[in-house]
Amino acid sequence: MSTPRHTRLGVLGWPVAHSRSPAMHNAALAAVGLTDWRYQLLPVPPELFAETVRALPGAGFRGVNVTIPHKQAALALADEATERASAIGAANTLTFESGTVIADNTDAPALIAGLPFPAQGRTALVLGAGGSARAAVWALRDAGAAEVRVWNRTPERAERLCAELGGTPVTSAAPADLLVHCTSSGLDASWPMFKSLPVDADDLVGYCCVVDLPYSQTNTPLVDAALARSISVLDGLEILVGQGALSFERFTSRPAPVEIMRAAARAR
Repeated sequence: MSTPRHTRLGVLGWPVAHSRSPAMHNAALAAVGLTDWRYQLLPVPPELFAETVRALPGAGFRGVNVTIPHKQAALALADEATERASAIGAANTLTFESGTVIADNTDAPALIAGLPFPAQGRTALVLGAGGSARAAVWALRDAGAAEVRVWNRTPERAERLCAELGGTPVTSAAPADLLVHCTSSGLDASWPMFKSLPVDADDLVGYCCVVDLPYSQTNTPLVDAALARSISVLDGLEILVGQGALSFERFTSRPAPVEIMRAAARAR
């Protein structure tokens, strides 16, 4: 078997064409002199996820990021996991070392680091109950938030998440310090976002900061609505940069060139 020409990295998702991770990571690899490394999109449907991940090391992959809808599956197939990923129950980073798949979750620390104020003592409403929502709930509680409420279109999923991680399941929205949007509704610019969420644009004035994990080529409707009302925003691109920098350091054992990654992620 021939040795792969490049050390490879990538991002697994379904869909994943919108991801800016390749531009961000390839810019970072070039900046630190890893010119024989490449980062690529890996569109993989759920039914092929496990077998694809197991095949990646043999194809020259050092590690991958994982996005919707694979984060819980990523943890389940890993041979080892960090305490953080195990506690969250979802992983967004897989590293391949000597035949072992190691899972981590860099979404959680990226969220806390990006907030405009400390989470300790604050209240939060998290929208969603998937892998990103699990990271958000765990991160906020770990950082000392006073109350974390969780809403999901399927209430049973919110109840299950809270039973596992803590927090309070809710069926409607009420004002809080933080609104953290973790559903996939912001990925499609044509989607009537506010019709699928328990808040409308004018309700946002009840929050001090809006965190929107989805991102697109332009601001999401949620980010635009928050900015129009002079509400502090932490958008999905900033969280992408934060979690990507931590993943980059796991993959390469090099300090991440964060400003270069930010510029590449935000380039049109």
